[in-house]
Amino acid sequence: MSTGVHSAVEAAYGSVLPSLHAALGGKDNPSTDFSDTPWWLSLVKALFIFVFLLLNTLLVIWFERRVIGRMQQRPGPNRTGPFGLLQTLADGIKLALKEDLIPKNADKIVFFLAPAIAGAMAFVSFAIIPLGPSVWMFGHHTPLQLTDLPIAVLLVLAVAGVGVYGIVLAGWSSGSTYPLLGGLRSTAQVISYEIAMGLSLVAVFLYSGSLSTSQIVGSQRSLWNIIPVFLSFIIYVVTMVGETNRLPFDLAEGEGELTGGFHTEYSSLKFAMFFLGEYVNMFTVAALATTVFLGGWRAPWPISLWDGANTGWWPLIWFTVKLWLFMFFFVWLRGSLPRTRYDQFMRFGWKVLIPVTLVWVVVVAIFRGADRGWFGDSTIGVLGRNYATSSLILVGVIAVVALAIGWWWDGQAAAKEAAAHPTQPDEIDPFAGGHPVPPLPGQRLKEPTRVPELASAAVAGETTKEAPRG
Repeated sequence: MSTGVHSAVEAAYGSVLPSLHAALGGKDNPSTDFSDTPWWLSLVKALFIFVFLLLNTLLVIWFERRVIGRMQQRPGPNRTGPFGLLQTLADGIKLALKEDLIPKNADKIVFFLAPAIAGAMAFVSFAIIPLGPSVWMFGHHTPLQLTDLPIAVLLVLAVAGVGVYGIVLAGWSSGSTYPLLGGLRSTAQVISYEIAMGLSLVAVFLYSGSLSTSQIVGSQRSLWNIIPVFLSFIIYVVTMVGETNRLPFDLAEGEGELTGGFHTEYSSLKFAMFFLGEYVNMFTVAALATTVFLGGWRAPWPISLWDGANTGWWPLIWFTVKLWLFMFFFVWLRGSLPRTRYDQFMRFGWKVLIPVTLVWVVVVAIFRGADRGWFGDSTIGVLGRNYATSSLILVGVIAVVALAIGWWWDGQAAAKEAAAHPTQPDEIDPFAGGHPVPPLPGQRLKEPTRVPELASAAVAGETTKEAPRG
């Protein structure tokens, strides 16, 4: 009887199961094998990731100061160590030796807890990033990845949400107005752009058929995701800059309004924890972008033509190079663009990025469903079974529509701006309102019309002045 039931189920759902299996990352995207990884080797890999991030943080701070120095025609740090390479280490030692000040009105427990949360959460997200394929390490065959999950990408978003607590608690526990305002600003900014960031990754999930980072890398064996879902890549790049509070979106601080923002009252090692967390977060979002859009640890063309390019320890080099391309992008933005206005930044996130990403996800889902035949064989004939080709067609259509909408939006914004600020007359009467008013730039004065009271007073004064003395 069981054989008959099995045959009936296979006959009824035999055509559905393969498609579902492939959509969820089946045989084409094998899972990473951690079966030969003992617990002590996982600790070694965790220590490797920690040291990797610390060394890269020390290097990127020096790199940022040197590059921006060159952009501003100055040398940057060049005294401590060769080429100034030890300047960041010296700054870290100086921070550790500085006096640790605690505000009188601070909530001391939360005040100490906030930088620990912000710093620790920055390292956790890197645990699911694949740095390379399986390698031979200390007598075991293990992947260059600490761990992997079926929903690994969602872990990064969840950890980023927990990291927000460190920011808002730092601002609140300081017992001061400016840190509180800076913490609220930063929290609203991070939460707002996390929504658009998560939605931009949905298209990658639909295309790769999995939320596992190792399987997403495996799905980019022949074509990187940046090509078929390029709009998601652009949106992700914008949101990752806003997520990390970097210029031109470092609106949690402002020299003329909030000073240092949520960490204004922090000093010594607690301030260093916030500083470290910011740069590690930059590496985390850059590593996630490399993993889901740029093929992860896979070698770029033409290096990929070499048979050994994607084996052994070589992929760690390709991954690091891609990672540092994003870090240079962060530095280049900081040295090139001014800080945006907070209301413009929030309006752009809620009224532009989120609606555009929602529409994009729906359209990609329709094309992906047609590619897999979810809507019947008739749609396959129209769009073709090659998802890359149909995606490129979709890219062209979306680009044209986006340009048209952007042109219309700019026209509407210009009309509203003109209506809100009517043109000033070329010629004004300074006494038209009863009080002297200076002209604006580009305006000229009419011959003033004397107010009767002023005129009579002037005449009386002249008469008194010209009267002969007794």
